[in-house]
Amino acid sequence: MAPVLAIPPFPGARPPVFATPGGNGAGDPDQLLAALARLRVGGRYWGPVQAGPSRLTAANWPAGADPWPLLEGAEAVALPAGDPRALLALAAGKPLTTTDGPVDPATLIRTHLTGWLWHDPFSGDVISALQAIELCGFWRGLIDSNRGIAAALGFAYWKRPTVAPLLWNGQETLFRRGMPALAPDDLVAVWRSRLSSAQAEALAGRPVLEVEDGFLRSAGLGADCVPPLSIIVDGQGAHFDPTQPSDLEILLQTRVFSADLRNRAQQLRAAIIAGGLSKYEAGPAPALPRPGGTRRHVLVPGQVEDDRAVTSGGALPSNLKLLRRARAEVGDAAFLIYKPHPDVLAGHRKGLVAAAQVAGLADQIETTAPMAGLIAMVDELHVNSSLAGFEALLRGKPVTVHGVPFYAGWGLTTDRGPVPARRTARRTLDELVAAAYLLYPRYLDPVTGLPCPAEVLVQRLAGAPPPLDAGAAAVVALRRATGRVRRVLRR
Repeated sequence: MAPVLAIPPFPGARPPVFATPGGNGAGDPDQLLAALARLRVGGRYWGPVQAGPSRLTAANWPAGADPWPLLEGAEAVALPAGDPRALLALAAGKPLTTTDGPVDPATLIRTHLTGWLWHDPFSGDVISALQAIELCGFWRGLIDSNRGIAAALGFAYWKRPTVAPLLWNGQETLFRRGMPALAPDDLVAVWRSRLSSAQAEALAGRPVLEVEDGFLRSAGLGADCVPPLSIIVDGQGAHFDPTQPSDLEILLQTRVFSADLRNRAQQLRAAIIAGGLSKYEAGPAPALPRPGGTRRHVLVPGQVEDDRAVTSGGALPSNLKLLRRARAEVGDAAFLIYKPHPDVLAGHRKGLVAAAQVAGLADQIETTAPMAGLIAMVDELHVNSSLAGFEALLRGKPVTVHGVPFYAGWGLTTDRGPVPARRTARRTLDELVAAAYLLYPRYLDPVTGLPCPAEVLVQRLAGAPPPLDAGAAAVVALRRATGRVRRVLRR
């Protein structure tokens, strides 16, 4: 006898054992059957959608197919009681004949579901049958969202191992180098900044899925080729482009956030702060001294000037302009700290401000202290469209925004940029966190290689993130050496 639930074979995953014999039969039968049907899990629920006969049997059931479309089209089902798909037919409400005896729903549920011990693949803890169903539903939702993807373009080779599971459609992740032939309704996932001019031209006017790094990305720089553990997939537009709505903006404008979701966001925010997490950093934030004594301390984070978050619209065009704007607003009495973007410091990206120019505007240039520690130490932030502003909101700091990032315009920031008039909702901090961390991104567990909830990645990053493998470590070392050469040449 086999369990009805399984972990999908995500590319590159290293899943632990999900089910072992020995369950005590606990669980409300009606609730469990309803959950199976509602979440459409069990069997090879990641398999291709195929048509089947009106009377499904073990002999004519299409091998490897997603069972739920087959059951929806069936009028009756005849299977051995030992076949886990018999339980799915029962959950789907189809007339069921068990070929080796009368139908006994309680026996089917115990044999294939509650008679097994279910294990959380991320923690190893024993979980209930209902929790196992819900986890499979989480994976099914991700796979279903990828079903229409016909190609993935613009993805660097070093990103593909961690991005592939998050874009997997149940069969394959369709990374392509050139421009494939596409049907009119085919979806294309794109890393737009790396598209060739020919690809960008061919995709003009076609609906695409914009893919970018998530807000909790990794314990290392993308410019160093450290692969992302989180991505954002947006079918409307880039979240940092205020000229059009994005899926994230629509979430914040229209979503009704339940009390459970807000509570989950509150707990996640506390874990992020305790872990000292920011987009590229992990570890408890050190207590930093206040170099300006009793003066009001203001942090100004720099950005990559040719990054799409700066060039898409609404943002100031340069770090120098941001520094000038911030100094003019806070006055000479404030102690202003400028932190260049780590990718710029690494020598990979544009945005370096000459030390002489910074000296006339900032009291200190900070290049080594972690962002989380700086945010904790200062009194407020002035940002262009930097994610540091969002991370400061999490920590209760006042934020003045001179561009139009996704977190501006909801009543939580002082907005100096041209916020779109369509952002009319007013949101609490927990609602912003729920949208930006829980509902919008996709996360990958670096230990198991499985897509995971946000809380799992936060726990991994706040602990001891697994080291890079030898190949990835070599790429990072090469990139860092290249960055050092670029910095020397720019000087």
